[in-house]
Parts: sequence; C-alpha cells; structure tokens
Amino acid sequence: MENWWVNALWSVTPTAILAVLFWLIIRSIMRADRTERDEFAKIESEERAKRGMNPKGSA
Repeated sequence: MENWWVNALWSVTPTAILAVLFWLIIRSIMRADRTERDEFAKIESEERAKRGMNPKGSA
C-alpha cells in the first residue's frame, strides 16, 4: 500500500507543478497588462489636460 501512495504522488506532481507555473505566467501577463493600461490612461489624461481638452468619457 505504501508504494501505491508514492506512485500516486509522483504521478500528480508534474501536473501540479505545470499548473502552478501556468498560473504564475498568466498572472504576470494580466498584471503587466493592467499596469500598462493604467499608465497609458494616466499619460492620456495628462496630455488631454495639457491641451485643455475634457477628460476622456465626459461630454
């Protein structure tokens, strides 16, 4: 019975490691995208303010 649990653990470990790596990669991509969008919105609002334009989204 001991050998069965060790085999089960060794069978699941690679899948778990790949799942964690996939999650970390997707998470970093999503965070980078969010940060980039925030920075772009900040730059855009600064440029609109320089030109005396209304903030984006207001009529």
